[in-house]
Amino acid sequence: MTAPQADLSGWTVAPFTGGGYTHDVYRKGAGPGVVLIPELPGIHPGVLGLGNHLVDNGFTVAIPSLFGTPGKPATGAYVVASIARACVAREFAAFATNKQRPVSLFLRALARDLNASTPGRGVGVIGQCFTGGFALAAAVDDSVLAPVLSQPSAPLPLGRARRANPGLSDAELATVADRCANDGLCAIGLRFSEDNLAPRERFASLKKRLGDAFEVIEIDSSPGNQGGFAKGAHSVLTEEVREVDGQPAYEARKRVVQFLTERLH
Repeated sequence: MTAPQADLSGWTVAPFTGGGYTHDVYRKGAGPGVVLIPELPGIHPGVLGLGNHLVDNGFTVAIPSLFGTPGKPATGAYVVASIARACVAREFAAFATNKQRPVSLFLRALARDLNASTPGRGVGVIGQCFTGGFALAAAVDDSVLAPVLSQPSAPLPLGRARRANPGLSDAELATVADRCANDGLCAIGLRFSEDNLAPRERFASLKKRLGDAFEVIEIDSSPGNQGGFAKGAHSVLTEEVREVDGQPAYEARKRVVQFLTERLH
């Protein structure tokens, strides 16, 4: 059995401008809105499989194409090329600490736009891998009620300081922490236990600031783990999902859908 995948069938696309940037955004579904930020290398078939799953569960999904070629499979060479381009783009500030990443302004504008055109109390934002932390940065905006950080990997964890860095500026984190303390904002973070790209120290920093409002789902990927995950397991909601009850990544995806449903409906 392989991870769920899909193509671009049924998705509509149009450019969206916000925060000084313009990107194509793929939309599908009906119901409360969820911004699904793709992982590297882009909107690959696994991301589209996750998007279709969210649509099937009653959400309007908007996927911004921030990098890569939409619909293209995630081959090794394609991933490496996308990483190289993303790492030098000022929009993402891949190595920076205590910095508001310019892409967060675009994502907040997209969240506000999606919220204005969909039912529900607000929108969810799911970030993955390189874009994992962008979901929490988007939650500076009041329209975002359900940020999900799946294996957040930026800033790239080179050195102790970057491993512990939460992935957004101090000012942004202070705003999010205030929303958690006073407005009932909650967030979910997901990682595999042995995943060095999404360091445990980063989750500890977020937990320290956000407290009980930050729910951590850590899936065992140590040698001999019951889920059969390789030590290099990384993509919790896409590549590692097998649609079998009890499979840890599948159960994690269920929890994310439950969280979005609880928060947005």
